[in-house]
Amino acid sequence: MALSGPDRKLRRMPRKRTGRGCGSGGAMAAAAAVSEAWPELDLAERERRRELLLTGPGLEERVRAAGGRLPPRLFTLPLLHYLEVSGCGSLREPGPGLAQGLPQLHSLVLRRNALGPGLSPELGPLPALRVLDLSGNALEALPPGQGLGPAEPPGLPQLQSLNLSGNRLRELPADLARCAAPADPQPHRQPPDAFPAALFLPGALPLLSELAAADNCLRELSPDIAHLASLKTLDLSNNQLSEIPAELADCPKLKDINFRGNRLRDKRLEKMVSGCQTRSILEYLRAGGRGRCRGKAEGPDKEEGRRKRRERKKRESGEGADAVVDEASRLLLRVLHVSENPSLLTVRASPEVRDVRPFFVGAVVRGMDLQPGNALKRFLSCQTKLHEDLCEKRTVATIATHDLGAVRGPLLYAARPPQDFKIIPLGRREVKAKDLVRQLQLEAEEHRKQKKRQNVSGLHRYLHLLDGKEHYPCLVDADGDVISFPPITNSEKTKIKKTTSDLFLEVTSAASLQICKDIMDALILKMAEINKYTLENREESSLSDPESDAVCGHGLDPKATPGAEVTGSTPLVVEQVRVVDEEGHLKVVYPSKMDLDFAAAHVTVLR
Repeated sequence: MALSGPDRKLRRMPRKRTGRGCGSGGAMAAAAAVSEAWPELDLAERERRRELLLTGPGLEERVRAAGGRLPPRLFTLPLLHYLEVSGCGSLREPGPGLAQGLPQLHSLVLRRNALGPGLSPELGPLPALRVLDLSGNALEALPPGQGLGPAEPPGLPQLQSLNLSGNRLRELPADLARCAAPADPQPHRQPPDAFPAALFLPGALPLLSELAAADNCLRELSPDIAHLASLKTLDLSNNQLSEIPAELADCPKLKDINFRGNRLRDKRLEKMVSGCQTRSILEYLRAGGRGRCRGKAEGPDKEEGRRKRRERKKRESGEGADAVVDEASRLLLRVLHVSENPSLLTVRASPEVRDVRPFFVGAVVRGMDLQPGNALKRFLSCQTKLHEDLCEKRTVATIATHDLGAVRGPLLYAARPPQDFKIIPLGRREVKAKDLVRQLQLEAEEHRKQKKRQNVSGLHRYLHLLDGKEHYPCLVDADGDVISFPPITNSEKTKIKKTTSDLFLEVTSAASLQICKDIMDALILKMAEINKYTLENREESSLSDPESDAVCGHGLDPKATPGAEVTGSTPLVVEQVRVVDEEGHLKVVYPSKMDLDFAAAHVTVLR
């Protein structure tokens, strides 16, 4: 791309010495300062890149110097398809020129900044934009002129994914649907704390596949959401919803929903959204459920009478108070304490990790059944999703899972120079960490050239997390083998297989210990859900396949686990793992009494 005005002169003209403090010399000095402050822009322009990521500790100061905006020169890179600016507390507005300068932009990620209370100027029109992520900012409203783009003509006609989670929004702009696609030209009034009615008009957003508005103040979800024919993912967690419309089950492509953190009137549904699979929740809604149902709503007295009759029948049949929770959705976890476990796994943390990736949490989980069908695939997909969401693409934390049978303890969590340790990465041969990073960098560059864009996948997406690090973190077993290299990969030596039933889990972070614990809680809960789902489907298939039990093997004996007979299901056993310092002093043990403290009643933790 050709450089404009002062930048072109800067490259072609020799540097002149002048005593003047203004004029052309001052302009050239300013241009040189901007170029020096933003080397990423020079590189993107020189290599004609189509993807640009701006993040890291130095970004905040540079954006503050630019007046809380992105540098105008960024908007002179018209080849960009992907732009991400994240984790910058001084970025308050994108700045003018974005729409005019980046007409080919497909994905715009501006998460975890300080955008707000509105967007001035508005983002659009961006005719090619498909993914827009404004999560984790300080947006309060998106009125016309300070929102996503013009309504006439549509400013975001190709939009497929919109993420507004973690803002302060109490309502969305009424012209959002018209901004994203042609719709009814008449304005539609909508009460506060809800999506605008125009958003869900038939044909308003025919391409929208993902809608995320978590951590806001939404109180109502319209039944007309069923008109989003392409919707696949819906995240409305941590809002103020009291009802979920049954019509949600009519979305033909919906695969993943998240309503956790809402105080629903239907208490059974509230428990289900905290732990059940999306399919089970949609089936419950489709059948009518309780609370808000299809058709004419029944009075509260009639519904209360039905509830009391159901509870009375349960008591008369000998079931206790716990039977109010649907047994089919009950998840069991048993915690095995240090005192009960003679073969306790211990991790020793060396002092060098303090300056690299200081926080480590480990756990052992026994009783997983990964053999039937796609159980292993579901488990690996669950880990990937946690990396994308809770771990924020591994920038906050990283998960690694190991076949416990291949782990030789005690373990050492250390930080070493990249040329001083080797690992056998998943699917690769043994290599030094330094050479592995270099190899991945070359692969990423080759991928960009072949695809003629900068989007990369797999391990290549996380290489920037090691930039500037003189030591890399690693987990070493008793044989001296490196079994984990966070945040990049773990070892082929401890790879999870279909036959794996006992796992060692680790979560590492440079941010905080609590983040590690929260993510470990979420991982173990997901494992319990997957195991429950696998068990139920295996039992169904065994009715027609008597050999399936012989193929799949068996878990723990329910008689040996107190409480297992409550629901007839086999619990996962979670064994504590201790992390100690070099002198053997305890740093952390997981799970402690404060961990695995799930509010959902469908989860039973036996301690």
